[in-house]
Amino acid sequence: MILLDSESERPLYSQLTSGVMEAIIRGDLSTGDTLPSVRSLASDLGVNMHTVNKSYHELEAKGIIEIISKKGAVITASLNGEISMDRRAWIQQEFRPAIAEALVRGMSDSDVQLLVKQVIQSIKEG
Repeated sequence: MILLDSESERPLYSQLTSGVMEAIIRGDLSTGDTLPSVRSLASDLGVNMHTVNKSYHELEAKGIIEIISKKGAVITASLNGEISMDRRAWIQQEFRPAIAEALVRGMSDSDVQLLVKQVIQSIKEG
């Protein structure tokens, strides 16, 4: 369900964080589902437990999961939920460097918009 690329420039914990969010978008994971334990997922993926732990804490900070004592990491994100203005602004700031690079490398506004649509499609299709 979640594939990590050890050759990628992106850290493994970041790839795992994105992978969990993409699984939610595709419907592979839903609100209320419990993620595997840190130890179990680390073993399944062949990564260090600290990698999974860091990803889970990042997901918790984003409000995607809640770490509950004795229950584990539970998905709390809802695709139908509303996003706060602060979170929306944060996401916009995250997009900014990638869009700036695309534009400075010669992509047109419409090329960038098409690229975003293609990324959305690829996330939904898995």
